[in-house]
Amino acid sequence: MTTLLCRLVGPRWLGVILPDTHARTPYLTPRDRTRQLAGGGRSLTGYSRALSRKQHTEAEAAVEVDLKRLDGEDNGIAEVLMCRHVARNSLGHVFVSQMRELVSTLSNDSAVRVVVFRSLVPGVFCAGADLKERALMNNSESDLFVHNLRSLMTQIALLPMPTIAAVDGAALGGGLELALACDLRSAAYSAQMGLIETTRGLLPGAGGSQRLPRMVGMTLAKELIFTGRRVGGQTALEMGLVNRAVEQNQTGDAAYREALSLAREILPQAPIAVRMAKEAMNRGFEVDISSAMAIERMCYARVIPTRDRQEGMAAFIEKRPPRYTGE
Repeated sequence: MTTLLCRLVGPRWLGVILPDTHARTPYLTPRDRTRQLAGGGRSLTGYSRALSRKQHTEAEAAVEVDLKRLDGEDNGIAEVLMCRHVARNSLGHVFVSQMRELVSTLSNDSAVRVVVFRSLVPGVFCAGADLKERALMNNSESDLFVHNLRSLMTQIALLPMPTIAAVDGAALGGGLELALACDLRSAAYSAQMGLIETTRGLLPGAGGSQRLPRMVGMTLAKELIFTGRRVGGQTALEMGLVNRAVEQNQTGDAAYREALSLAREILPQAPIAVRMAKEAMNRGFEVDISSAMAIERMCYARVIPTRDRQEGMAAFIEKRPPRYTGE
């Protein structure tokens, strides 16, 4: 069935939840999980030998990105945990490699209905590029790494289920680009966000120069990128950069709590309908209105034969809450 769908409509349409694709990530020991997410002993190309040895050692030593699946009433919510404490979640090779593996796993998991990206490092969401690693790269290596980073952000943006970034601290440069790749964002008032690349002699290279204008408008995006300005959570809310902003709490996870609340609002809805709504909006936004209507029609056609649609109609008639199964 999956092969047939791929031939008919291409891989971007495989966000549909199929009854026989309830993949689960197998249990792994911390050491095995580290090797799997980091790419194990696979050779690293495009980098110096010294850098490769350093990255291999780091991959064996620590998990920098982890996955947590909530249970009970929150079953269906998955959390991507960024936990590179030694470097403020900066986007080093190991961090990016682990994130790519994890996001790839999520993209094929029909049991996950909402994904929350959050940091376990106090005071920071993601500090952006790992400048110490970048300093060891030559021009071609640097270009390749940024290309891979841009590819990661696209991979996050193409996840079939809704994604929420919980910005409880600094989200700078590539860190904000990661948040921009998510569908929704919550932030603490005390958070600091900015595409600061021009202050380092660069420009946003992982999608920020394209996603920010689409989010806040071209004129404002140009001002923010040209100046490298940082904004707090309240200002970010006013300009449409985040969906929700809240006062920080004593435990430093107010934005995460708000993101979890938002995820819980999405969770009870029909998962196939939510995924197809995301597909329709994302693809339709990039084309003319006539083409967008055709995309909407194709997405709508995907939900008509589902059991969830039948359940939704039955629940309405019987005046009871629907029980969606993603089928």
